[in-house]
Amino acid sequence: MVLTAAIAAMACSPKEQPSAVSSAELPNDVANLEAVATAARETAATATTPGSVELNDAKLEDKVAVTGEFESPEVSNVAVAITGRVAKVTADKGDRVRAGQPLLMLETQYLELDVRKAKAEVARAKAVLDDAKRELDRKEMLRAKESVPQATLDKTRAAYEQALANLDVANAALGTASQRLTDSVLRAPFDGVVMERKTAAGERLSERQDVAFVLARTTPLLLRFDVPERYLSAVKEGQTVRALADPFPGESFDGKVSVIGQTIDSETRTFFVEARFPNQSGKLRPGLFARVELELK
Repeated sequence: MVLTAAIAAMACSPKEQPSAVSSAELPNDVANLEAVATAARETAATATTPGSVELNDAKLEDKVAVTGEFESPEVSNVAVAITGRVAKVTADKGDRVRAGQPLLMLETQYLELDVRKAKAEVARAKAVLDDAKRELDRKEMLRAKESVPQATLDKTRAAYEQALANLDVANAALGTASQRLTDSVLRAPFDGVVMERKTAAGERLSERQDVAFVLARTTPLLLRFDVPERYLSAVKEGQTVRALADPFPGESFDGKVSVIGQTIDSETRTFFVEARFPNQSGKLRPGLFARVELELK
């Protein structure tokens, strides 16, 4: 009786449904997959359309700060124009000189003697020419009266022309002697700095062969520096360049871009730039390092 009632109770009770499995009861791999799927759905829901994607381009700075070195636009090996012995040296390494300033003087006693001889020869030639001119005038008067034959007049005129030519030669010789005396003083060809002095008093220098000084031009000066390649399109000729040098604290010097390199250094990924600085004050020197600021805008 009891057994029958139990069976009846089981038959009348509703069928049990399997309970839901919590995520905590899932294996780890399954839980991870579910988390990834959830994140993907959230990303898809918040993503912008392709037409609304914004790209932030890298912006170049307003100025480039690098280092550079001043260079001379011209370096000259200065040699004497005539052969001679050095009598006196008036410039030394490191000196600032002006165009036309004496650098050294050669001995001049023989040169002065040559000038005196040349002057005497000019005086003699002038005297001969004066005599020839008077004789020519006299013969022309006589020929007008037919007192002398034409051949005599022609001979006198030839003598006059020879005397005139001799005076020209004498004047040329005097000019040469005077120029050699002038050339006995070696002068600076331009404003600059003496980079080297290669002679001393008593040395004999050969004409246009023995270098006495190495002179570097300093007005203007060039500042050469390297710029990263990403700025190539932003650097233009005529742009302002500012230079700061340690020997002149608190002072800046302005120049202009004059040359832009046409190649990129494969190792440093840079290109060179040259800027021209007037350097009227003469403070800047070849070889001086500087901090460079190049305005890009």
